[in-house]
Amino acid sequence: MSGERNTRSGKAWRWPLSPETVRAVLSGHGALGIAFAGVIYLVCLTGALTVFTPDLQHWEVPRAPVVTTLSDAAAGRALTQAAQAAPPGATLSLTYPTPAKAGAVLMAYRGNRADQTWAVASDGTLVPLDARWSDFLLHLHVNLHLPRAWGGFLVGLTGVALLSSLVSGVLAHPRVVRDAFHLRLGGSRRLAQADWHNRLGVWALPFHATLALTGALLGLSTLIVAALALLLYRGDRQQVYRLFIDPPPPADARAMPMPDLATLLTRAHAAMPGASPQSVVIERPGRADMRVSVHGIRPRNLVPQDDVQFDATGRIAAQEHPQDLSTGIKVLGGIGQVHFGWFGGAPVRVVYGLLGLALCVVTSSGITIWLARRRDRGRAAPGWERIWAVIAWGQPLALALTAALALTRPDAPLAKAWLGLTLGLVAVAGVVPLPGLSLGRMLRQAMGAVLVTLGCAHAMLGPITTVDAVLVIGGAAALLWGRPLRKI
Repeated sequence: MSGERNTRSGKAWRWPLSPETVRAVLSGHGALGIAFAGVIYLVCLTGALTVFTPDLQHWEVPRAPVVTTLSDAAAGRALTQAAQAAPPGATLSLTYPTPAKAGAVLMAYRGNRADQTWAVASDGTLVPLDARWSDFLLHLHVNLHLPRAWGGFLVGLTGVALLSSLVSGVLAHPRVVRDAFHLRLGGSRRLAQADWHNRLGVWALPFHATLALTGALLGLSTLIVAALALLLYRGDRQQVYRLFIDPPPPADARAMPMPDLATLLTRAHAAMPGASPQSVVIERPGRADMRVSVHGIRPRNLVPQDDVQFDATGRIAAQEHPQDLSTGIKVLGGIGQVHFGWFGGAPVRVVYGLLGLALCVVTSSGITIWLARRRDRGRAAPGWERIWAVIAWGQPLALALTAALALTRPDAPLAKAWLGLTLGLVAVAGVVPLPGLSLGRMLRQAMGAVLVTLGCAHAMLGPITTVDAVLVIGGAAALLWGRPLRKI
């Protein structure tokens, strides 16, 4: 952009950073990318797939009921059955079908993981929804299957690194906006990679930045709460949590029969006129300190803002409506929805998925460019080229193989299988004397073959789904992308 003329003043417009500062920022941009590239790529890839969790659950269990409406009587019947079947101490959470996502899902969970998940039929019957691969994928994205505190912190730190890389990438490229639509596809592979890296980074910059910021906030939420507690409440975290959620009632473990839940739901919906039912959460079911929270969502709202709470006797214990909530609470409530794209229906999920894959391309091409520069300077790193090929194409292959394993071996430990495949592929990269491009091409074709086989086999065994079509088309594209790539 430096050297461009301002037509009104006649003065040359210059990039606000000096050349020395630009070089320093570019160096920092590269260092951030290299340090976090593998984790950023994995988090972005799993995030692009996690957006389609509702579709993947239906693909894994195609015969599970998918309702578009659920009556209060059916919801009450389903919750009562779940309270009897759930393990002691579990919290029940029922999600209603909405225009954005069909299907009613009921979960019994303790801590951060679900013990049991059911799809709810129109009459309230519970059908096990054992979508193990979808659950594996979600937790790989959220905490990398590490302990929640450590895994969430690492993913949050990755979001910070990604956001920093985006900002430094724009600052370090003075021509990035001017050349936003300049693609040198007919030149060397390195120039083409650089153009795709810069163009996809600029075109989708608002999305990438929003995704990185919300991911960092979600992943580092525990650390943020601890810092606020230390600054404001002498380390008392419960005081911080009380700013956002109601404290639980005094503990009382005496047995208490479940109230008439259908009646409670009807009363709650009458207390929130203009809102559609969104979810029901029952904490400590069957105890005297039970709490039933009914949430409703209004048109053009991103998250539920109506909440009616009942105690174990069926008495209304608390109510909240949009006028009772501050703007900050509403914004915080929407962070998860904005990050995962679980609003607006299939069109929003498709856009999120494509933009998430674009972020994977930005990450992968950034490392490819760095490796090419090393080679141009006479410091080629063939071992790292093979390792990056294993990450860029081996991770999609490993995820596809774990999906096939989940469908054929319901009791298989998916997290261990994924870790074993990942380590095995990295070991292959260390011993196989192949150029990185050749190894990447082999892994891409293997991934394509697995996707086509998986989609066709699943379609033959059950109802054909949209996911089957996407698998076959995507796998065929990977197989047909057979033109040998020129060396960088």
